[in-house]
Amino acid sequence: MTEGTRDGPGGLAPGRRKRINLALQGGGAHGAFTWGVIDRVMEDGRLEIDGISGTSAGAMNATVTAYGLAKGYEQGARDALAGFWREVAGAARFGPLQPTVFDRLFSPGNMDFSPVFHAFDQLSRMASPYQFNPMNINPLREVLERAVDFDALHCARCVKLFLCATNVLSGKIQVFETTEIGIDHVLASACLPFLFQAIEIDGAYYWDGGYMGNPPIFPLIYKTDTADMLIVQINPIKAKTLPTTAQEIHDRVNELSFNSSLMREMRAIHFVTKLIEQGCLAPPRYREIFIHTIDAEAEMDTLNVSSKLNADPAFLDYLFAIGRDRAGTWLDRHFDDVGERSTTDIEEKFM
Repeated sequence: MTEGTRDGPGGLAPGRRKRINLALQGGGAHGAFTWGVIDRVMEDGRLEIDGISGTSAGAMNATVTAYGLAKGYEQGARDALAGFWREVAGAARFGPLQPTVFDRLFSPGNMDFSPVFHAFDQLSRMASPYQFNPMNINPLREVLERAVDFDALHCARCVKLFLCATNVLSGKIQVFETTEIGIDHVLASACLPFLFQAIEIDGAYYWDGGYMGNPPIFPLIYKTDTADMLIVQINPIKAKTLPTTAQEIHDRVNELSFNSSLMREMRAIHFVTKLIEQGCLAPPRYREIFIHTIDAEAEMDTLNVSSKLNADPAFLDYLFAIGRDRAGTWLDRHFDDVGERSTTDIEEKFM
C-alpha cells in the first residue's frame, strides 16, 4: 500500500481519505465489540490506518487487523477478523465455560448461574496456573496459528503494529513492534496471570499488558506521523452504583486497574495540549494530538468479569453489532473532525 495515494472502496479519491491511528483496549470476549468497530470502519473506507496499538484482546484484534490489511486492504481486514472470531467461538463451543439457560434469560453475556464458572473462579484464587494447568495449554495459540501468517505480517509495510505486555520481574512496560511479533508476543500481551503461566520471550517473562498500558498511546505518538488517535474502549470508566457485593467489588477493581494506564496517558496528553495552546511549547518538536473514542459504557456496565470468558457465538454477535452501531454513529457525526480537532473531551472523560 502506498500511503495516502490509493483509491479506497467505492473509488474514493485519495483526498477524501484521512489517516488515523487505532488504540485497542483489552477485555477478553468483550474484544468482539472492537471487532464490530473495526469492521464498520473498514466497510466505510474513508479512514486509512497508519498505526495500531493493542493490549490483550486488543492485541489480538490489532494483529489480525494488521495482517488482514497487508493481505487484502480493508476487505482483507474484515475477512481476517471475522475468521478469527469464528475460530474463537468454535474453540469455546465444546469447552466447559458455557452460559446456562438462566444466564441467557437474565443477561446477554454474564455467567452468574454457571456452576463451572464459579468453580473455575474459586480454583484460580486457590491454585496457580502452574498447578491447575501444568502443561500450559492455551487454546488461543492454535486459533492464532490459523488466523495469522506471521512471516507475511513481518513483511507488511501498510500499517505499524505495537503490542503491549508487562515484564513480570522488572515491572516495566514492553512494547513489541511489527517485525518482531510472533504468536508468543501476542499471547504475552494477553497473559492473565491467574489463568496462564507467564510467557517467556528471550529470557524475560511477561503478563497481560493491561497492567501497564491498556492500550499504550505513546508508541503511536512517537513512531507515527499521524495526529489522530481513535481509542476503542471496552472497560467502563464510570460506575452507576456503589459496588457492595464481593463480586461487584472484584469487577470494579478489575475495571479500575485496567483503565489506570490509559487515564494517566490521557492526562499527560491533555497537559501537553494545553501548553501548546498557550504557546509554551512549539512545533515541530511538539504537536497537538487529536483524541477520539468509541465505547459502549452503558452496555459494558451491565457485564461482569464472567462475561469476559464467555465466547458463546450469540454473545460475540451481540457485542459485534453494538460495535458496528457505535462506529457508524461516530463516523456520521465526526468524520469531518478527523484531522481538525479532538472529538473527545479529555478533561470530562478522563480527569
